[in-house]
Amino acid sequence: MIEKVLKNNNLDDSKITFLLSDLFTHNSDYADLYFQYSVNESWLLEDGIVKSGSYSTNQGVGVREIKEEQTGFAYSSDLNIDAINSAIKFTKEKNTAKHHKQQKIQVFNSMPAISKYNGLNPLNSLTSEEKIDLLKTIDKVARKEPKVKQVSASLSANYTDIVVISTDGVYKKDYRPMVRININVIVEDNGRIESAYSGGGGRYDYRYFIDNNLAINYVNEAVRQALVSLEAKNTPAGKFPVILGSGWPGVLLHEAIGHGLEGDFNRKKTSVFTNRIGEKIASEKCSIVDNGTLANRRGSLNIDDEGTPTQNTVLIENGILKSYMFDKLNARLMGEKSTGNARRESYAHIPMPRMTNTYMLNGKDNLTDMISSVDKGIYALNFDGGQVDITSGKFVFSANEAYLIENGKISYPVKGATFTGAGDEVLKKISMVANDLKLDSGVGVCGKDGQSVPVGVGQPSLKIDELIVGGTEC
Repeated sequence: MIEKVLKNNNLDDSKITFLLSDLFTHNSDYADLYFQYSVNESWLLEDGIVKSGSYSTNQGVGVREIKEEQTGFAYSSDLNIDAINSAIKFTKEKNTAKHHKQQKIQVFNSMPAISKYNGLNPLNSLTSEEKIDLLKTIDKVARKEPKVKQVSASLSANYTDIVVISTDGVYKKDYRPMVRININVIVEDNGRIESAYSGGGGRYDYRYFIDNNLAINYVNEAVRQALVSLEAKNTPAGKFPVILGSGWPGVLLHEAIGHGLEGDFNRKKTSVFTNRIGEKIASEKCSIVDNGTLANRRGSLNIDDEGTPTQNTVLIENGILKSYMFDKLNARLMGEKSTGNARRESYAHIPMPRMTNTYMLNGKDNLTDMISSVDKGIYALNFDGGQVDITSGKFVFSANEAYLIENGKISYPVKGATFTGAGDEVLKKISMVANDLKLDSGVGVCGKDGQSVPVGVGQPSLKIDELIVGGTEC
C-alpha cells in the first residue's frame, strides 16, 4: 500500500533521496524521513447487538534532524512535495537555522530484515458477516453461565506500511499487521456484582482466533475470573511473601524494571539503574531479555522505527546488569549501538527507546514448591494497572486475581490486593523462579511521554520473599 501512496504523490526513490539530502545540513549529525500508511477497523458488540463499527485510514511523514542532543522535528499528513518541503524547512529552522549547507548522505543498504510475521492485510481475512458471527458466538458462549448478566466484545485490526530512510544508509520498508479481541463480562450472584476482562492478539489475521479456538478460550477465561471475584474475600495488609504467576504478571517487571533500562533515562542519569552496567542488581535467579524477534508476537517488529533490525537483547543475566535498550540518538551519545528499540506511535511522533517483548527467562524451581514454602502470603495471577517512578524505581500495582496462601496451601481468593516496592529492591528479593515461562496473550500497551505502542510481557512463576501488601481487610 505504501508504494502506491508514494507513487500517487509522485514520490519515487530519487525524489525521496533528494528530500533527505535537503534535510541533512552541514550542522547535522543525523536525519531521517518516516513515511506511513495505515488502515484500521473496529467492531463492538454489546448484549448481543453490534453497536458500532469503524474504518479509517491514516497517512503521513515524519521529518527529523538531530545535532548532538537537539532534535528538530515536524510532520505532515499531506504527502505532496510542497507539504514535505515545508516540514523540512520548519525542522531546519528549529534545529540548524544558521547552517543550511548540505552534507553527503551514506550509500543506502536496502537489504530486507528477516520477516517475523505474515505480511497479509488482516482486515481482509474475514468477511463482515464472519466478523459479526464471531462476536455473536462470543456473546452466546459467555451467556451459558447463568450468572453472566452483561457481555461486551470487540474486534479490531490494523495494517501499517512504513518506509524509513536515513542519512546513515538506511532505506527500508516494513509491513505491520495487528489483530485483537477484547471481552468483558459482568456477573451477579445474590446481589453481588463483579466484572472481568480477557482477550488477546498479535501480528496475525482474524482467522488465528478461529483456527486456534482462542476466541472461545478468552470468553471462558473472562467468565472464570469473574466467578472467582464473586468468591473473593478482603485482602490482609502487611509485609508478606508474594508469588507471581506466569505470563501477564510480567507487566510488573515491564513497568518497575524495564522502563528503568531504557537508554534515554540512563543517558540523562534519571534511572535508578544509571551507570550500573556490570553490577549485580538482582538475584542470581534473574535473567531478563527484551526480544523483538519472536514470531507473530504483539511487541515484535521486523525493523524498529529507525530501520534497525530488532534483536534479542540480554538486559540482566544471572543478576548482572548487561545492557540498556537503545535507539540511535541515545546509543550515539553513550558510545553504544542501537539495539533496535527505537519506537514511535506514528509518523507524527518522535522515536524514543522503548521495549518490545520483555520477559524473564525460565529458572529451575517449580510452583508447587514455592507455594509450600510460604506460611502466609499472596499468590497473584493477574494484574490491573500500576504506577512507577523511573528515578526511584518505586511502584504500586493492583491485582485483579489473587489468592491467600496459608500454611503452604492456597486458601481462598482475595480482592483489593495492592503491591508496593522498588524495582531494584524487588529483583534482589526473588528467591525462586520456576520453569513455566509464559508470555501474555497479546494485550499489552505501553505508554511513555504521551505515546502508546504495543508490547509483550512475560515471566515464569516466581517468588518474592517480601513485598508490602495493601489490603481491604479491617
